[in-house]
Amino acid sequence: MIRYDLICDKGHSFDGWFRDSAAFEKQIKRHLVSCSHCGSEDVTKQLMAPGIPMKSNRKADASQKMMAGAVDSRTQKLMQMMREVRKNVEANAEYVGDRFADEARKIHYAESEKRGIYGEAKPEDAKALIDEGIEVHPLPRLPEDSN
Repeated sequence: MIRYDLICDKGHSFDGWFRDSAAFEKQIKRHLVSCSHCGSEDVTKQLMAPGIPMKSNRKADASQKMMAGAVDSRTQKLMQMMREVRKNVEANAEYVGDRFADEARKIHYAESEKRGIYGEAKPEDAKALIDEGIEVHPLPRLPEDSN
């Protein structure tokens, strides 16, 4: 895999991962690469510093800042709103873990007390709940969930 720093004709910077340089060129020609900010398909590679491996006798820096794509103020606002949604759900609902689908059915069919719950469900279980008329909503997945 190769990562390129990209820029669109409107000046928005972002990055993209490709199998190799030929895959990048092929996708550009087919207009499959677009700006993550404005959707422009007029995208080119930016000048990048070469990736030079560290000598094996040097200690690697333990804390390295990492970013995937450019972060603008709209993205930051959206991420903050998603964090607030998660915080509100976690503060006002009961965590039921992988029993979510079963608990949602019990509440819907009045076999259990009516209350807000959250937890995990497989996509097919969530679809089945929706097909039964049980209202469910996925919680936003945040970058820190993957750490």
